Parts: sequence; C-alpha cells; structure tokens
Amino acid sequence: MSFKEIENQIDRLWQEFWQGGITNPLTVIEQISFLIFARLLDINESRDQRKFNKSGKPFKPRFSDDEQHLRWSEFQGHEPGKMLALMRDEIFPHFKKVGGEGSTFSEYFEDAILMIQKPALLARAVSMVDQLPLTDDDTKGNLYEYLLSKLTTAGINGQFRTPRHIIEMMVEITGPRVEEKIGDPACGTAGFLVEAMKYLMRENTSPTGILTEGDGTKIYTGDLLTEQQTHTLKTDTFFGFDFDSTMLRISSMNLLLHGVDNPQVHYQDTMSQRFEEAFPGLSQNCFDLILANPPFKGSLDFDDVAPDLLKEVRTKKTELLFIALFLRLLKPGGRCAVIVPDGVLFGSSNAHKEIRKTLLDEHQLEAVISMPSGVFKPYAGVSTAVLYFTKDGKTKDVWFYDMQADGLSLDDKRTKLDQSKHEDNNIPDIIRRWKERKSEYERKSTDQSFYVPKEEIIENDYDLSINRYKEIVYKEENYDPPKVILKELMEMEKEIQRELFELDGMLG
Repeated sequence: MSFKEIENQIDRLWQEFWQGGITNPLTVIEQISFLIFARLLDINESRDQRKFNKSGKPFKPRFSDDEQHLRWSEFQGHEPGKMLALMRDEIFPHFKKVGGEGSTFSEYFEDAILMIQKPALLARAVSMVDQLPLTDDDTKGNLYEYLLSKLTTAGINGQFRTPRHIIEMMVEITGPRVEEKIGDPACGTAGFLVEAMKYLMRENTSPTGILTEGDGTKIYTGDLLTEQQTHTLKTDTFFGFDFDSTMLRISSMNLLLHGVDNPQVHYQDTMSQRFEEAFPGLSQNCFDLILANPPFKGSLDFDDVAPDLLKEVRTKKTELLFIALFLRLLKPGGRCAVIVPDGVLFGSSNAHKEIRKTLLDEHQLEAVISMPSGVFKPYAGVSTAVLYFTKDGKTKDVWFYDMQADGLSLDDKRTKLDQSKHEDNNIPDIIRRWKERKSEYERKSTDQSFYVPKEEIIENDYDLSINRYKEIVYKEENYDPPKVILKELMEMEKEIQRELFELDGMLG
C-alpha cells in the first residue's frame, strides 16, 4: 500500500468521526489512537507468541485465557451494538490493566473515555482501522505522524511535533547505551523515548536474532541483552514528563506498544517548583541522556518557576529555562540533544548570552546543527537548530553543520524527496560525519561542516550562529565588456523593429 493510499484512508476515517459529531481534532486523534492501540495489542500478542515459540524467551501476556474475547481479532466482526457495549464496558477497563497495577499507564487511563456513542460509527471506524498497515514499524510511524499532522497549528504553549527523521538523527548522534536513564522533560507523544528504545533493541540484536515477518518487517529481539538488562530497559530506562493528560495517554500507549512494559511518564510541569517536591529522585543529577524538543515561546507562570532555575538564567523565555533545567537534571557527564529556536544561538539579551556562556565555559558544547526553517512546517516556519552538549565537560572546539535539506520539501506540503541525493537530504551525511568527526578538523569554514575553536566563539561574544563562522565562496562570473553588450542590445532592437514593420504590413 502506497503512503498516498494510507493518507486517503486516514482522511476517510477522520471524515467519519466529523460526520459522526466528534469534531475536536485532539479528541479524534485520541479516539483513533485507542482503536489503533486495541488492534496493536492483538498484533503484538501474536508476535510475542511467535517469538516465544522460536526463541523460548518468555513474555507477559496481555490477555488471560478468559480475556481472549477482548482481542481485536475476536471482537471486530461483532454486531455494532454488541461491539460498542464490549468496547465501553470491558475493553476500555482492560486498557487500564495492561500496564500492571499501579503503573503510570493505568493511572492515565483512569479518566479515558470512549467518546464514540453511535454503534454504526464504531463499526465503520473499526473496519477502517482494520485495513491500516500496522505491522510495519516505519509505515506505522508514518501513518501516526500523518494522523498527528491533522493538528496543523502549534499548541498554546508553543509545542511543535518533531518530525520522526529529525528524532532519528538526534538519537543516532547521541548513541544511547544500555542501562542509561533516558529522559524527555516535555515528552508530548514520547517520540524521542520510543526511538531510543528502538535504537537500543536494534543495536543489541545479533544477525540471527532478527526475525522477518511475511511482509518484510524486521523484528529486533534484543537477544544480546541479559535478562536483567531487558527488565531494566522495559521498566526503568525511559522517563517522560508533560502537563497534557491526553498527550500522556498517547505517549503511554506509544511506549507500551514499543516494548516498554511500565512506561514512566508523569503528569508534571518540570519547570515548576513542585517538580522537585513530587519527584525528588528525578529532579536533579539523574539522567544520563536527555532528548527533547521543548516548547518555544510558550506561556509561562513566572511565579511558579523553580527558584534555582531562575538563579541560573533569569528570564521568561521557556527555551532558555529548559536548557538550564536540562543541566540540572543531567548527571555529571550526562549528554543532551535539544532543539532550540535560532534566537538561542545569537540573541543579544543578557539571558541569551548567559546561557551560551554557561554551555561553553562550564560544560562541553559539542555540536550545533543548524536546520532550515521549513523543518517544522506546516506547524510553523521558525528556524531551529540542534544543540548537543555534555554536562561538566570542557569545551575546546564546537562542530557546526549547515543542514540545507532534510529529505522533504521545505514548504507546507513537506513532500518526500530523493533520499539518496545529498542535495535533497543532508541527514545521512550529518550522522556519518559526526561518527567520523576526527576527520572534520581537516575541513575549512567554506565547507558544509567544520570545527570552530572555543576562543573564536568567545571573541564573537559567544555567538553560535553558523553564519558568523561559515565563509561563503563567491563564484567569479565573467561578462563581456559594456561596449560589446551595448552593441548586442542594439542589434536585438533592430531585429525587433524589423519584425514589427513586417507585422504591420501583414495587417494592411
């Protein structure tokens, strides 16, 4: 099935909800997510059973013997009225049990409500979700991204959904490791945490451990991990925070469906002074890796911001406060990759300069990847960059990369381009050059990527915009002498006059 066909299916499904009286975009996405989740529970149960049959690795069943009637494959052919009652009275309560008693997943499903009240709408929606290609991880990810793209504007707090290929790039650059604590203090749908989980499973699977489904889907079993490592990975590795309960439900589902048995996602404003009171063990010196795209230009209750953050940088700008927060949350030696608006790189306020000075003088700022302004379209046209830094390290040089293309058109349509061409997609080059970065010292400031000594950045008042350091090479063009050009223009004028006279004669 082509992606255009998938888009058309999502569009038709979306239209069904609107015609059925459910018109709030976030509600539609949440309700469709519940149906997708119900089907994926059944798909993943069957997959785990096949993996168990082949490898003997035990798994925790999602359905007991007396709950088999709650599986998608069992109920999706029922009469609409019976299906609605089953979904409302048994399947939704079952969702709360999937993560286990006392899990955050169960907590956020306590107030989950089936908003579909019309049996005919549920029957049509179930039939359409049953046709979606949910067995392929890439297709499933693209499908879900398209569903989320129906929210075509940023949230009131400046949230922008992060494109999956940008998340993948940041995960590849940071290289998560087994038994690290990985956090996202503004997790949204948990895209960063899910991609980190997929990376760790992929990197810790032997060639013989890769299972291939009939449709070509590759399943990474993590067979190089010990039983204890697998348990830690699924229960005590990934931590997310957000203060949107709908997003927390979606992120919980997302993590659970990617093998995280007990998703550690929590309802909390991580910049609030209440964060440390609620989570003393997670609020400072806790994480080995933070991956994030925090809200830009969001609304902020200044009086509620934790005082120790304001000591680091006194500002109302959320993008600066989040950087201070990440430094507090990281362990010494911990790493962070974060998306920031371009203003963070060159802003002239005292707060902007102070946060850049902190990163360079007190920690190790490792990389600045400048991204084109269309990356977040259609949500916004803001220009952004990725900052990658290590807490308590020592900055010597900073690697800069001028990303000019991310594999998609930079207009509102974001059409997929030729992924194999460097001029259409710089991301493979970014990952390759970062992993071979010792050779980057040989490159010049006229190249697309290069190192800049810390001393030069200090001389430029801690400015981190790539245009401050990149040298543009102008190609010399040779033109004819003015007299030659004038003579050619006069000859062209004579030719025009001659053709006008001929036309006049033809018209009589």
